[in-house]
Amino acid sequence: MKDEAIDYSDQLDGPSLIAFWGTENSDHDFRLGTREYDWHSHKRGQIFCVESGLIHVRTARGSWLLPPHRAGWIPPDVRHKVSVSGAMNGWCVLVLPEIGRDLPPHPCVIGISELMYALVRRAASWYDQDFLEPEQERIAAVLLDEIVQAPLEPLHLPMPSEPRLLRIANEILQCPEDSRTLDDWAAWAALSPRTLRRLILAETGLTFAQWRQQARLTHALEMLARGDSVAIIADALGYSSPSSFIAMFRRAFGDSPGRYLATRREK
Repeated sequence: MKDEAIDYSDQLDGPSLIAFWGTENSDHDFRLGTREYDWHSHKRGQIFCVESGLIHVRTARGSWLLPPHRAGWIPPDVRHKVSVSGAMNGWCVLVLPEIGRDLPPHPCVIGISELMYALVRRAASWYDQDFLEPEQERIAAVLLDEIVQAPLEPLHLPMPSEPRLLRIANEILQCPEDSRTLDDWAAWAALSPRTLRRLILAETGLTFAQWRQQARLTHALEMLARGDSVAIIADALGYSSPSSFIAMFRRAFGDSPGRYLATRREK
């Protein structure tokens, strides 16, 4: 997003809800190319969606990916770091803390309904107003309700903080194809297998196998967004065949890799 959206995201005066819609030729909102935004936070909450490109968001709680046709939510005052890849088209909604109290307390990715899409389109037409009219406030309330009811997407990768566990996590992220067992990793980090099981569940809410699969899914989505083939991705992640990778992906997301990144809005 360009300066207009960034300025509004840190202003608590003005309309309670501000929406932007951008394309690669827009004068505001979204810019082209791969870029990084270092650690920062905003006074307003942000709901945003890309129709092309890929966003990687890092927070103190871990990281998550925003593929096309899903919406990301970052609550007010949550420090985050953002990496944007590709030519972005999409939208962003900025909300004051007092009207976003029912939204999730932590960053997340949600599915998009046709109604949500239409409401954002309507809200984007209110750009540059000093306040919302009563009818617009009602539409904004419906949009927020739609966001609250939206299904969560399993795109979060929680990161541990315990130093030995963090070493293992970073090594797996660097080499997602590494097929070492839990016992192997425990020995590598000078942990007992029992301690490794206990720590990773306590710190991430996932078992070791679940966490490694989520890490591989994160890599898979990044590679898919770059246009890599399923065969290349399966090999890079250590799967014995493309079909075994596709089966894992379908179990996690309910869709094949190709269909998952295609246009998909919840009806």
